[in-house]
Amino acid sequence: MPLSFRPGPFARNLMAYCLSEVAAKASRVLVVVAVARTMDATAIGVAAAALAGSDILKALTENGAGQRIIAASEEDLPGICRTARRIFWSWCLGLFALQIALGLGLWAASGDAMLFVLVAILAGEYLFMPAGLVNCALAMRAGKMRQTASIAAGQVVGANALTALLAVVIAGPLALVLPRLLAAPIWLLAMRRLQPWTPVLAPPAPIGPFVRYGASVLGTEVVKALRLQADKLVIAALMGAEALGIYFLAFNAGLGLATSFSQAFATVLFPHLCTASDRIAALRQALTLSLCILVPVVLLQALLVPVYVPILFGDDWTGLAPIVRILCLAAIPTIVWASAAGWLRAADRPEVEFALTLGMTAALIANTVLLAPYGLVAIALGYLAVSAVAQIGGAAPVLLRAFLPAQPRFA
Repeated sequence: MPLSFRPGPFARNLMAYCLSEVAAKASRVLVVVAVARTMDATAIGVAAAALAGSDILKALTENGAGQRIIAASEEDLPGICRTARRIFWSWCLGLFALQIALGLGLWAASGDAMLFVLVAILAGEYLFMPAGLVNCALAMRAGKMRQTASIAAGQVVGANALTALLAVVIAGPLALVLPRLLAAPIWLLAMRRLQPWTPVLAPPAPIGPFVRYGASVLGTEVVKALRLQADKLVIAALMGAEALGIYFLAFNAGLGLATSFSQAFATVLFPHLCTASDRIAALRQALTLSLCILVPVVLLQALLVPVYVPILFGDDWTGLAPIVRILCLAAIPTIVWASAAGWLRAADRPEVEFALTLGMTAALIANTVLLAPYGLVAIALGYLAVSAVAQIGGAAPVLLRAFLPAQPRFA
């Protein structure tokens, strides 16, 4: 039976990544509770600004080279791996230098040395990434999705546990940032052990296809990071660090779980579509399964917001409940768009994904700018409305092909 008609492997891999994300988010609850009870909104806002800026820049690591390895033929694989390795090293070292330079610029502009320290610590992650990225792509190509999910979960859980501890001990922005660097070696060592790889004597693959494919993938990932983080930077600029701290907690409590599910879904979907004999059928099955899992969870989470927000954050943060409930619902259009984006990338059409993602991001940034004078609840409502219209509308052409019966063609 063709792979595209067997949902089992996809379901098992998705479940592995979902369990990985559940473990990560469960440990993240410790962080949120510790932070909410030991730090004020302004301190949280400073750390959130550094994390948001770093995450936008970190999206530059998604340059499409890993996808080229996953989709390569056996004959071309050795040369593609050699070229990808060179790209990973030069790219990550360049990003390290760029982030250090940006941190120095922020220090000079603001006079805040702590902001530079936070940005520089986050830059240290780039020094650990390139030595394991080829191994990671080869492991995913080999179908070791459950193992890569476990490694990712181990890294995040370790970082979150350390963050919760540091939040109690030092109770400052450093507690939210330093564990990201300390956990990076966990991922590197585990990935190299999972999928050992040594470059072989084969001609490197031409770099041209990497550039053509990677340019759109890179643009998409940067814009996607902007979509998730730019509203936080706009809030910081227009409403101040205290408002950002409040929004940061609400965003993580409301949309954090769904964002992680969406990332897990996208990670599993791309290799699944690359190996499927019928990509449309594979897409239809994957999206149906994912929505059946996500929609009940999101609705239940929204209903329970008034219960769990005071328990997790304390009575001082009960005002977060309306914002958290609104942001919960934005998870559903996110997973719909993730399915269409995965299909476009597997079909070698990343430029279409890039153009649509750019439009969505511009709309969400405009929403934050226009509604900032009306408060955080208004921003959250606008985020829900804009994301629903933009993401479902952008996914519609792909999903119509997947879910509507093919029409007969007549001469």
